[in-house]
Amino acid sequence: MNIVMLLIPLMLMLVALGIVLFAWAVKNGQYDDLDGPAHRILHDDDKDMIPSEARPPQSAPKDHNVANRSENTPNSQN
Repeated sequence: MNIVMLLIPLMLMLVALGIVLFAWAVKNGQYDDLDGPAHRILHDDDKDMIPSEARPPQSAPKDHNVANRSENTPNSQN
């Protein structure tokens, strides 16, 4: 029974310490953005760092499906 009188205040102090540490982490922005850094690495944001002479020429995107459809139609077989 004597150990219970020691463990209850000890447990209350540990819980209070946990709440204080959690409040400190929230106040300092530790939980603001959990997904941003993981997704930010996937975005290509260094286009302005590539020298202009090394950049590929700007052209309209080609539609490869149109060319493939005309070649693979049943009427095109002789």
